Amino acid sequence: MPVIRHARVGDVDRLTAIGLGAWQSAIAGLADGDKMRGVAETAFHRFLSDQWLSVLLLEADGDIRGWTARENFDNAISDLWIEPSAQGRGFGGLLLGEIEARIVKDGFESVTTKTHARNERAVRFFCNSGYGVSWLSTAYAPQLDSDVEFIGLRKVLRGEGDV
Repeated sequence: MPVIRHARVGDVDRLTAIGLGAWQSAIAGLADGDKMRGVAETAFHRFLSDQWLSVLLLEADGDIRGWTARENFDNAISDLWIEPSAQGRGFGGLLLGEIEARIVKDGFESVTTKTHARNERAVRFFCNSGYGVSWLSTAYAPQLDSDVEFIGLRKVLRGEGDV
């Protein structure tokens, strides 16, 4: 049975590997993942070393299979990564449900996230989970060294006056 828990400092290397693998899968066809691997790995490791307190992870089958984060402890999901070999097993939905519940508990009425617009699998996942497109923008992505279309997604978690 999957278990969701807060990350610990000792989890950083494993979380980096999961994030990097999922990132490479997500950018396939958009950029040369092998070329950008070193930059991405450094970015994941730095983020996780600095922000591990904002990370929830999911363990299943004796290992960490995915993680999610709220970098600023606000209503924005900054990261949600599932190990490529574990995708399609419902782990993303479990992590998403848990982080949404924590966002509601912290008093927010909606949740936001973003991804690159050509990340069809992520966009479909969030749309199937009740998110709608709230914006579309093109911006320079230094980790990809190119302009990229980003898509913002939003979901109302509770209406005004709900308790």
